[in-house]
Amino acid sequence: MSARPGVATRRSKRGRLSRSAEFDRVFRQGRSQSNRVLVLHVFPRGEDGEPRVGLSVSRKVGGAVDRNRVKRLLREAFDREAARLPEGQDVVVVARPEARQVAERDGLEGIHAALAELVDAVRERAAKGQQ
Repeated sequence: MSARPGVATRRSKRGRLSRSAEFDRVFRQGRSQSNRVLVLHVFPRGEDGEPRVGLSVSRKVGGAVDRNRVKRLLREAFDREAARLPEGQDVVVVARPEARQVAERDGLEGIHAALAELVDAVRERAAKGQQ
Protein backbone atom coordinates (compact mmCIF):
# COMPACT_ATOMS: atom_id res chain seq x y z
CA MET A 1 0.00 0.00 0.00
CA SER A 2 1.58 3.26 -1.07
CA ALA A 3 0.96 6.61 0.57
CA ARG A 4 -1.13 9.03 -1.42
CA PRO A 5 0.24 12.56 -1.81
CA GLY A 6 -1.44 15.05 0.49
CA VAL A 7 -2.97 12.35 2.68
CA ALA A 8 -1.69 11.83 6.21
CA THR A 9 -0.51 8.32 6.96
CA ARG A 10 -1.98 6.38 9.86
CA ARG A 11 0.02 6.24 13.10
CA SER A 12 1.38 2.90 14.16
CA LYS A 13 0.29 1.35 17.44
CA ARG A 14 3.68 2.42 18.83
CA GLY A 15 2.62 6.00 18.19
CA ARG A 16 -0.23 5.68 20.69
CA LEU A 17 -0.52 5.76 24.44
CA SER A 18 -2.20 2.61 25.67
CA ARG A 19 -1.37 2.06 29.33
CA SER A 20 -3.24 3.71 32.16
CA ALA A 21 0.06 4.76 33.76
CA GLU A 22 1.04 6.64 30.58
CA PHE A 23 -2.24 8.58 30.63
CA ASP A 24 -1.86 9.29 34.36
CA ARG A 25 1.65 10.68 33.87
CA VAL A 26 0.49 13.04 31.12
CA PHE A 27 -2.52 14.20 33.18
CA ARG A 28 -0.53 14.72 36.39
CA GLN A 29 2.78 16.09 35.12
CA GLY A 30 1.88 17.60 31.75
CA ARG A 31 0.55 21.00 30.76
CA SER A 32 -2.86 21.54 29.21
CA GLN A 33 -4.50 23.82 26.67
CA SER A 34 -8.23 23.85 26.02
CA ASN A 35 -10.99 25.29 23.91
CA ARG A 36 -14.73 24.62 23.87
CA VAL A 37 -14.31 21.35 21.95
CA LEU A 38 -11.08 19.71 23.19
CA VAL A 39 -8.51 19.66 25.98
CA LEU A 40 -4.92 18.92 24.93
CA HIS A 41 -2.56 17.60 27.62
CA VAL A 42 1.15 17.55 26.65
CA PHE A 43 4.08 16.00 28.52
CA PRO A 44 7.72 15.83 27.27
CA ARG A 45 8.72 12.21 27.83
CA GLY A 46 12.47 12.89 27.66
CA GLU A 47 13.32 10.86 24.57
CA ASP A 48 13.28 11.60 20.87
CA GLY A 49 10.72 10.23 18.49
CA GLU A 50 7.36 11.07 17.06
CA PRO A 51 4.69 12.38 19.42
CA ARG A 52 2.50 9.65 20.90
CA VAL A 53 -1.23 10.24 21.27
CA GLY A 54 -3.89 8.95 23.62
CA LEU A 55 -7.59 9.72 23.30
CA SER A 56 -10.20 10.16 25.98
CA VAL A 57 -13.79 10.33 24.76
CA SER A 58 -16.31 9.85 27.56
CA ARG A 59 -19.95 8.84 27.40
CA LYS A 60 -20.86 12.50 27.86
CA VAL A 61 -19.93 12.89 24.19
CA GLY A 62 -22.64 10.42 23.17
CA GLY A 63 -23.32 6.79 22.46
CA ALA A 64 -20.80 4.31 21.10
CA VAL A 65 -21.37 5.32 17.47
CA ASP A 66 -20.82 9.01 18.25
CA ARG A 67 -17.76 8.33 20.43
CA ASN A 68 -16.15 6.10 17.81
CA ARG A 69 -16.74 8.73 15.11
CA VAL A 70 -15.17 11.45 17.26
CA LYS A 71 -12.18 9.17 18.01
CA ARG A 72 -11.68 8.38 14.33
CA LEU A 73 -11.79 12.08 13.43
CA LEU A 74 -9.41 12.94 16.30
CA ARG A 75 -6.88 10.32 15.12
CA GLU A 76 -7.05 11.69 11.58
CA ALA A 77 -6.71 15.29 12.76
CA PHE A 78 -3.80 14.38 15.04
CA ASP A 79 -2.03 12.64 12.15
CA ARG A 80 -2.23 15.95 10.25
CA GLU A 81 -0.94 17.99 13.22
CA ALA A 82 1.69 15.66 14.75
CA ALA A 83 4.56 17.04 12.67
CA ARG A 84 3.93 20.49 14.18
CA LEU A 85 4.47 19.23 17.74
CA PRO A 86 7.95 19.01 19.26
CA GLU A 87 9.54 15.56 19.17
CA GLY A 88 9.38 13.33 22.22
CA GLN A 89 5.94 14.46 23.41
CA ASP A 90 3.16 12.37 24.90
CA VAL A 91 -0.21 13.92 24.14
CA VAL A 92 -3.67 13.11 25.46
CA VAL A 93 -6.64 14.64 23.66
CA VAL A 94 -9.83 14.82 25.72
CA ALA A 95 -13.04 15.40 23.80
CA ARG A 96 -15.63 17.62 25.43
CA PRO A 97 -19.37 17.00 24.81
CA GLU A 98 -19.34 19.79 22.18
CA ALA A 99 -17.04 17.59 20.03
CA ARG A 100 -20.02 15.50 18.89
CA GLN A 101 -21.84 18.55 17.52
CA VAL A 102 -18.69 19.79 15.79
CA ALA A 103 -18.13 16.33 14.27
CA GLU A 104 -21.72 16.17 13.03
CA ARG A 105 -21.80 19.75 11.73
CA ASP A 106 -18.28 20.21 10.31
CA GLY A 107 -16.78 16.70 10.20
CA LEU A 108 -13.01 16.32 10.01
CA GLU A 109 -12.43 19.98 9.17
CA GLY A 110 -14.14 21.14 12.36
CA ILE A 111 -12.27 18.70 14.61
CA HIS A 112 -9.01 19.49 12.81
CA ALA A 113 -9.52 23.24 13.28
CA ALA A 114 -10.15 22.79 17.02
CA LEU A 115 -7.03 20.63 17.39
CA ALA A 116 -4.88 22.94 15.26
CA GLU A 117 -5.85 25.87 17.50
CA LEU A 118 -4.54 23.96 20.54
CA VAL A 119 -1.35 22.83 18.77
CA ASP A 120 -0.68 26.48 17.86
CA ALA A 121 -1.02 27.43 21.53
CA VAL A 122 1.35 24.62 22.60
CA ARG A 123 3.92 25.67 19.99
CA GLU A 124 3.64 29.31 21.07
CA ARG A 125 4.16 28.35 24.72
CA ALA A 126 7.15 26.15 23.80
CA ALA A 127 8.69 29.01 21.79
CA LYS A 128 8.47 31.23 24.85
CA GLY A 129 10.20 28.54 26.90
CA GLN A 130 7.23 27.89 29.16
CA GLN A 131 6.89 24.25 28.38
